[in-house]
Amino acid sequence: MTTRVNPNCRLEDQGITGLGQVHYNLLEPALMTEAVARGEGKLGLGGTFLVSTGAHTGRSPKDKFVVRTPSVEDTIWWENNAPMQSDAFDRLHADMLEHMKGGDYFVQDLFGGADPAHRLDVRVITELAWHGLFIRHLLRRPEADELATFAPEFTIINCPGFKADPARHGCRSETVIALNFDKKLILIANTAYAGENKKSVFTLLNYILPGKGIMPMHCSANHAPGDPEDSAIFFGLSGTGKTTLSADPSRVLIGDDEHGWSDDGIFNFEGGCYAKTINLSPKAEPEIFATTSRFGTVIENMVSDPDSLELDFEDNSITDNMRCAYPLDAISNASPTSLGGNPKNVIMLTCDAYGVLPPIARLTPAQAMYHFLSGFTAKTPGTEVGVVEPIPTFSTCFGAPFMPRRPEVYGKLLQEKIAQHGASCWLVNTGWTGGAFGTGSRMPIAATRNLLSAALDGSLNDAEFRKDPNFGFEVPVSVPGVSDVLLDPRRTWDDPLAYDAQANKLVQMFCDNFAQYLDGIDEEIRAAAIG
Repeated sequence: MTTRVNPNCRLEDQGITGLGQVHYNLLEPALMTEAVARGEGKLGLGGTFLVSTGAHTGRSPKDKFVVRTPSVEDTIWWENNAPMQSDAFDRLHADMLEHMKGGDYFVQDLFGGADPAHRLDVRVITELAWHGLFIRHLLRRPEADELATFAPEFTIINCPGFKADPARHGCRSETVIALNFDKKLILIANTAYAGENKKSVFTLLNYILPGKGIMPMHCSANHAPGDPEDSAIFFGLSGTGKTTLSADPSRVLIGDDEHGWSDDGIFNFEGGCYAKTINLSPKAEPEIFATTSRFGTVIENMVSDPDSLELDFEDNSITDNMRCAYPLDAISNASPTSLGGNPKNVIMLTCDAYGVLPPIARLTPAQAMYHFLSGFTAKTPGTEVGVVEPIPTFSTCFGAPFMPRRPEVYGKLLQEKIAQHGASCWLVNTGWTGGAFGTGSRMPIAATRNLLSAALDGSLNDAEFRKDPNFGFEVPVSVPGVSDVLLDPRRTWDDPLAYDAQANKLVQMFCDNFAQYLDGIDEEIRAAAIG
């Protein structure tokens, strides 16, 4: 009989004792059965699992800490990662283990990374059965024979029912996410938001892989049908279109959120997708929409009809950050290996709510580094309490909350990869045109898809380009299937002088933000930064 756990690596072997029943590596039906029986949520249409995450409907970045030890002292970006003292972490660990005694727990032994040469073996111990289901979707699932010898390199313990004590545990609030690289342990408390589990693994890989010369990336990826060597990566913050644009039915999906770039090519960190569902359209995104009625999909924080269980994709009364989690094989054109060659195209997605940036621009390698380190998008009114006009968001490397090392480390790695493999670089604006938010309109997704298709198949390189007067990058003058006016943002505004004022404002925002990197970059990137 095959076992679903290494008999020599049970929780007792990790010093976790006194628990009630421990469920090792349950499959999806069993996890859903347990979750429903425990009242953690309810079954939805098609056998989905509907759940509310309570007070925390998103990540808690201000409650995330890295334990400050000599081994990581000189390599952590401390301005971006709050430190925790070792003794405080030890108290937190001991108190959480005491909290766990007598309770039932769910263990999932999983891989972070599709490339066996670079994957991370992670054990996730959860208080909630549905968290086990979620992380089973989102990470890579070992075969039964691999589980028989599985030994975790890192362990995550997640107890939403435990409240931290800031005075005792050296944290900010009763919620805490604490990473200890020396003890290879992550502790998560007082939050049921499942995304903390997967982003903790991303943070681990973001620290470990650069030491091996591998670039970890907050990006989606796909490749041409039948040709994994013709791959593309899509950097972008939440809401810029990473998931939507990479799930192009004419290409093969490698993954929608987190990847590594080694000398052999790119590989997905994950085994699933975690897609935003607000205003999800069956016409524009049919495959993602179909997962919301697929057996086993986790539906987070969505309003549903109490009788019919029909989901309301427009009701954001719980949160704008409503999501669904499902395995990659739910997407018909997903790669069975989640591997691709060295990217031929690097796309940086931004949602410009100021209506200034063109729908696509070709970047030099230096300009690509400038926009990568800038990581620009914009929050729009309604996304957060108190946001009444567009607010610029600069999240370096398109994922600052998950970057334990200095931004320049990742920038240098990407610069080397692009130079080594000669990738073409593009900036794509999925935000506003014809005016800022409230005046203009959202960039037509059909136009974005046409422009991306032309970039990916190489035909866009043959277009005529003009130099943008504000940022210096090249913008195509004419592309088949796309209005020429759309390609020139200034022409889409009723008042060109108002556009100029808005453009000057945005350029200054970029300059002010980038000043923090000027001392750590080479002259070519510095020149791109100052125009």
